[in-house]
Amino acid sequence: MVTDRTEPPIERRASLRAFNSFGLPAVAATLVRVRSESDVKRMVDHPEIGPAPKLILGGGSNLVLTRDVAAVVLKVEIPGRRLVSASPEAVVVEAGAGENWHDFVAWTLEQGWPGLENLALIPGTVGAAPVQNIGAYGVELAERFESLDGVDLITGRSVTLSAAQCAFGYRDSVFKQLLAGKTLITRVRFRLPRPWQPVLGYLDLQRRMHETGVHDPDARTVFDWVCAIRRAKLPDPQQIGNAGSFFKNPVVSAEQCRDIIGRDPSVVHYPLPDGHFKLAAGWLIDACGWKGKSIGRAGVYERQALVLVNRGGAIGAEVLTLARAIQESVYGRFGIRLEPEPLIL
Repeated sequence: MVTDRTEPPIERRASLRAFNSFGLPAVAATLVRVRSESDVKRMVDHPEIGPAPKLILGGGSNLVLTRDVAAVVLKVEIPGRRLVSASPEAVVVEAGAGENWHDFVAWTLEQGWPGLENLALIPGTVGAAPVQNIGAYGVELAERFESLDGVDLITGRSVTLSAAQCAFGYRDSVFKQLLAGKTLITRVRFRLPRPWQPVLGYLDLQRRMHETGVHDPDARTVFDWVCAIRRAKLPDPQQIGNAGSFFKNPVVSAEQCRDIIGRDPSVVHYPLPDGHFKLAAGWLIDACGWKGKSIGRAGVYERQALVLVNRGGAIGAEVLTLARAIQESVYGRFGIRLEPEPLIL
């Protein structure tokens, strides 16, 4: 790998294996490390990099690389954490887009600002969190979001977007649609409501309350419970390459749900406010017999069928082949087409 001495620093033929949590081999023709908003603006003005297509990369925890990357890879490493404001109604905190998400959640609790504890141990960076509208154990990022700053990669102008402008949906946002590759998030702010109220409706948290006898947990206890539940179910990407939950939980009509229950009464399903039902994708995959199975060096995790793993030396094509085989299997049995969560390149 050769590093230019120009500003911003440009890395040629950069390996991306360490920059994606699946540990898949791929090479970026050009990689730029972004550590500040001014880095982004200098890059936009760069005669070579400015006009080129861009791939924005945070922690690489929601990415499946099936080939080398021709687009300019922008590795976001912007640091920083701070309190923006505090009132009787809410605390507003801000973090740089390059901050590790879980470390930021832990930091907010250490400062006495609860509200993000249900989202503990989700891999990735703060800047990637709104792109995916991450969610877990009864809380979605959109519910705690205040606003974010970014830079338009075409004009170089700074922008600030509200929740409405981010167009959050289920594991979706404007950054996966209209603004994909066009706006780089630099800082994100979160609104943590006061007084704090625990979110404990998720079944696994209910079980923890029953097992421990703690029915009025504080935020640190909820944080610890979430971490323990995730560690029991999900592999550590440092030990086993993976991208977390690989498929979105499908949403079906009440009629579709009744039809599936009629054939498989044990199907795990959750009612939604609009009358639709969310089905547990992991249950559907498990019901088709995929848990623990492999295609080549890519496999389905033994403890959680929703997670695909790199069993050692896998390439992106093997992960993609496995994912497609699972999709066909679930569609053949249930008539439901599972949609992948990670970006597949």
